[in-house]
Amino acid sequence: MKPIGNRYVHNIRKHWMLYAMILPGVVFYIVFKYVPLAGSVIAFQKYQIFKGIFNSPWVGLDNFRYIFAYKDFYNVLRNTALIALYQLVFGFPAPIVLALLFNEIRSALAKRAVQSFFYLPHFLSWVVVGGIVFELLATQGFVNTVRGWFGYEPILYMQEERYFRSIVVISGIWKEVGWGTIIYLAALAGVNPHLYEAAVVDGAGKWKQTLYITLPALFPTIVVLFLLRIGNFLELGFDQIYNLLTPLTYSVGDIIETYVYRAGVLQAQYSVTTAIGLFQSVIGFALLWVFNRLAKKTDQGLW
Repeated sequence: MKPIGNRYVHNIRKHWMLYAMILPGVVFYIVFKYVPLAGSVIAFQKYQIFKGIFNSPWVGLDNFRYIFAYKDFYNVLRNTALIALYQLVFGFPAPIVLALLFNEIRSALAKRAVQSFFYLPHFLSWVVVGGIVFELLATQGFVNTVRGWFGYEPILYMQEERYFRSIVVISGIWKEVGWGTIIYLAALAGVNPHLYEAAVVDGAGKWKQTLYITLPALFPTIVVLFLLRIGNFLELGFDQIYNLLTPLTYSVGDIIETYVYRAGVLQAQYSVTTAIGLFQSVIGFALLWVFNRLAKKTDQGLW
């Protein structure tokens, strides 16, 4: 009987091509995900760029006290949480619904054409998408032109606080909904077609087939993607908000990422912004742990 160590060496030699394929991914996560974790100590220091991590003075929890005492921090946190909640409620189900609709298209050519149409916005940068949104919602843009046909006055959508969060959610859905269907369509491809045939014989219509066959088949995938999404609950992404934000909508659109950009990049408050990032990570981990425990009650979960 071969020792366990020799068995592992034998497996690596036998399947070296598979290990070579995953090597770039492993290196990527080590270099860009694990190594930067060491920089989290900056959150407990008064970091000075010329002294570096090893020589900067330690201040304990002073940076966390500073951000919690900052007068606008709770407004920034509230904006982040509300937009994240809206994106979760309206944005997360959108690709599921679209994947179910795609699954009902029987013509392969039509299905590919429609999928390509919905995939396209994903490949546009938020700079481009932001420009499109501003043009559509401008005073002389398409939306206000249509309003004018019915006798309504134009609205400055991008300068009105009450519209900003809706614009963020809708533009995010438009850009990513098609791309988000890929995993769900892959899961649907594994559903046994005989289940649908048996359901038709039993007299089940499309709604009952979806309810009792399709959705249960998608449920494990939905749970995993939901947990991955909830773990990044407070991380909305800088690009979208920055390109849609205007001075008149700061009170409802200023989020953690835009504040970190101003404080960290423009004002060089590296310790404070690192503390904010660590705070985001702790909240994300806590939410992930809670919802994973709930998911385990349905025999699903990440661990």
